[in-house]
Amino acid sequence: MGERPASSPVNGRGAQSGALSARFGLPGREADGDWLDAREAVDGPVDKLRTTVAEERPKTILSFNRSPDIPFDRSVNAYRGCEHGCIYCYARPTHAYHDLSPGLDFETRLFAKPQAAELLRETFAKRTYRPAPIAMGTNTDPYQPIEGRYRITRAVLELCLECRHPVTITTKSDRVLRDIDLLAELARHRLAAVSLSVTSLDPRLSRLLEPRAAAPAKRLAALGRLAEAGVPTNVSIAPVIPAVTDMFIETILVEAGKLGVRSASWIALRLPHEVAPLFREWLAVHFPDRAGKVMAIVREMRGGRDNDPDFVTRMKPRGVWADLVRTRFRTACKRAGIANKDFTLDCSQFRPPPPDGQLSLF
Repeated sequence: MGERPASSPVNGRGAQSGALSARFGLPGREADGDWLDAREAVDGPVDKLRTTVAEERPKTILSFNRSPDIPFDRSVNAYRGCEHGCIYCYARPTHAYHDLSPGLDFETRLFAKPQAAELLRETFAKRTYRPAPIAMGTNTDPYQPIEGRYRITRAVLELCLECRHPVTITTKSDRVLRDIDLLAELARHRLAAVSLSVTSLDPRLSRLLEPRAAAPAKRLAALGRLAEAGVPTNVSIAPVIPAVTDMFIETILVEAGKLGVRSASWIALRLPHEVAPLFREWLAVHFPDRAGKVMAIVREMRGGRDNDPDFVTRMKPRGVWADLVRTRFRTACKRAGIANKDFTLDCSQFRPPPPDGQLSLF
């Protein structure tokens, strides 16, 4: 990372700088101190960071993976970048591939794919296509604020309902309730499940960690509404950050259990590529008193490194702290009445979309 950390918190954003990645040999950005002092006098007040959205026209929308440690083999990502600005987001490094900062650019320079549903329809229509659950929200949030304008996620859900194709949603937003009509109907056919991530129950802490995501209370309320509507729901405590959010594990599970949630999961903090220095920078600004402790536990979980990139072990932290969290999690689920049911979705109902034009006559 080639830019000095901010001298004061960047309000309303997770990242504290806009440094480019060093992985691809891109030039770093560094503002000279004398210029910082004189800039406002010369150019006037510094503009606030504003979110911009560019539209993409990809040729395909369905991404496949062969990762042995995740429960899906395909996904749809309607957006790149995420305005929620979660400082720990493992998707931040993807912006580096496009000569953009995994820091502030990731949460302010967004990309939308308005033709996602059309492209997916073309994929569904292929004779060689075989259905399996599509995961949405695996890279960036399908219900981040710009979904209100583009409604790409809703269009994909409408197509999945039309074609009876299974789909899963992972989000940090109660905006998912805007599509509860579609999700409830999909669930009635065993075609949908939703996971909401809740990392803490402290609104102030959440504003620092996830500055533009929904408040924890709203996420829990959304879980309750979805469960009441018959949608299989999972509360995901992801990530669990040592000495920052781990104290909320039991309370989150108790509250979720009260709302009828019957599945829960947790993921330990992961810091791939540029996320590690961004997270260290965030700790230095917001939690300087415990930064060393947090990173010491992270390294203990990851074999002495900031991050373990290897398949399987990246999802299975090791050490005393990780073992303690596993025990706490299992015990808390039992007390909360969360049985961790397996939501098996039905792929047998899939029906390809009808061909367009004159071919539909045959």
